[in-house]
Amino acid sequence: MQLMKKNVQKFLAPESSEDYRKVSLNELSKFDYQQNETQSLPVITGTNATGTNPVVFMDSAPFSMTGALPAKISIYDAVKIAVLRHPDIAQSISSLSSQNANIDVAKAGYYPQLTGGLGTGDMTSGEAGRQLLTLSATQMLYDFGKVKSGVNVEKARLQVAQANVLVSIDDISTQVATAIVNIRRYQEITRIAREQIKGISRIAEIANLRANAGISSQADPIQAQSYIESAQSNLIAQETQLSMYKQRLRTLVGRDISSSRLEIPDSMISASDLYSETQFNRIPNMMAAKAGVDVAKSQKEQTNLSRYPTLSVRGSLSQALNGVNPNNNKDNGFYDSIMLEATSNFYQGGAVASQTKAASFAEEAAKARVSSVYLDVLDQTRLAREQIENRQRQMQVLIAQQETTVRTKELYQEQYKLGTRTVVDLLNAEQQIHSANSQIESARYDIYDNLVQYISASGKARDVYQLNNLSIQGVEIQP
Repeated sequence: MQLMKKNVQKFLAPESSEDYRKVSLNELSKFDYQQNETQSLPVITGTNATGTNPVVFMDSAPFSMTGALPAKISIYDAVKIAVLRHPDIAQSISSLSSQNANIDVAKAGYYPQLTGGLGTGDMTSGEAGRQLLTLSATQMLYDFGKVKSGVNVEKARLQVAQANVLVSIDDISTQVATAIVNIRRYQEITRIAREQIKGISRIAEIANLRANAGISSQADPIQAQSYIESAQSNLIAQETQLSMYKQRLRTLVGRDISSSRLEIPDSMISASDLYSETQFNRIPNMMAAKAGVDVAKSQKEQTNLSRYPTLSVRGSLSQALNGVNPNNNKDNGFYDSIMLEATSNFYQGGAVASQTKAASFAEEAAKARVSSVYLDVLDQTRLAREQIENRQRQMQVLIAQQETTVRTKELYQEQYKLGTRTVVDLLNAEQQIHSANSQIESARYDIYDNLVQYISASGKARDVYQLNNLSIQGVEIQP
């Protein structure tokens, strides 16, 4: 019985497809973008490149959200937890489901349209008491592709919605990775700040002993105390930054995981393939922009086709419940008919011409959006590479500076004992050592931070963070 009911429904209404829950990157990336498509930007050079191999990720969560935390948690694990729960992704997936239903709405034009009603006679005549029951059915036979063009519009919008799901996933992944990188950054910087306080405190103890023994000025301990207070203030500032990123990560993953060691795997660097040519057709924002062009083209076609007539077959039934049936003038009469209809909107005050013009401009705007995304990606990837290279060179200089500063401190200590250096010289040398250490760590994690931004801009987030073939809130990302 259920099978028979299902078969009958196929003839009366479109069957909804669940394929929209499988986001195929190969399908979304079936387009090429060349720089010559943008005539006003001749200096840009487009690139094409081969993609990275997809990484299969099991559906199980990497760790329990209620039990004891593992000793180590990688960026991959934290990203997975965040994308499985974040409401921004749920929102984009709900929009995707809504758009899939709109395809069924457009397909409904292929199926019979049934209408019915109950009406009275002419209220200004003696027929006001008549009651006429009517039922009609219309089946479109040929419409020059108007329904098909409407379906194409909704399918193109579905691709936009799928690309927006990828945009949301990449955005949450980037937020998690950025939070972890900065937690690691400020963990190291706060450690250095505590070491700075210890180092200055040791100098303050020496200054106190020398001042009490009358060897040096009584001002030396006061100066040392001032440096201690400055270092303590710096520690509080760094701990504030650390707490901020811990809270940010807690919001993203739904649990405080900062007590575990947060790892940045070495594979993240190799998987990012920093110097490979960018695959623009694998970038979610570019996919969405290109799908937007397809939407505009389909809408333009739909507007052009609205000029043509629609051929339909129409059947109607009418039954007079009280009075005369006006279709056959019989008392309580029954009437039925079947006819062919050809309908067309011949003139609407120039609306179709204006709609065509609007659709043409919308298409140009969508194409400009593709070029804009292309420029943004090009700028972000180039900037990330440049920043990484600059930070690497900076680290080399800072390491050399650190070695020099350590040697300077050793010399100042000897000279301070001999009375040829003041305590301020010794305090400055101590401060410079920890400042160099802090700058080295900042430069190190700037490299990681820029790497995260590069991964996001180049569309490699799902490959690097191992999200392909993972069911994310009911949607499967297929490479």
